[in-house]
Amino acid sequence: FTSDRATDFTAILTSIKSKNPDVVFFGGMDPQGGPMVQQMKRLGLNAKFLGGDGIQNGNFIKLAGVEAEGTVASLPGLPLDAMPGGAGFKQRFEARFGPIQVYAPYAYDAVYVLVEAMKRADSADHAKVVAELPKTDFEGVTGRIRFDAKGDTTGGAVTLYQVKNGAWVVLETVK
Repeated sequence: FTSDRATDFTAILTSIKSKNPDVVFFGGMDPQGGPMVQQMKRLGLNAKFLGGDGIQNGNFIKLAGVEAEGTVASLPGLPLDAMPGGAGFKQRFEARFGPIQVYAPYAYDAVYVLVEAMKRADSADHAKVVAELPKTDFEGVTGRIRFDAKGDTTGGAVTLYQVKNGAWVVLETVK
């Protein structure tokens, strides 16, 4: 366990090193992940470093420096350039707002899913809109959006990225 303000992970990593792990998974954010991977290397802890979307950004690489090399992180969804409407969305977004944020296409699609549900409900009333969401079948920037009987999106994907030569590159997309 650590906190979002911690910067020294020596005690935690020393304990982990004694167990000789193959992998260290960190479920936090880049301000802790960057220093953590640096400290792992300094301690001679040679386990693979894996994280989630909280480290899959340029700031993690900046904070970790050369020690970021080989780090693997997951991010929900397809890479932007693999999304059906990704290239066009990126161009329009960046022309208007500047560099694209990772979740921008998902937020965009979510708004349109809600708008379509409001249209079907002919209302903005919460209960009526929620009742219409299961009927969603929307072609968005990110792909086709539908929900299963439990309310989860169907056809989801997770993409794994790895730091190679100081940049995140797609390793694999799991659908």
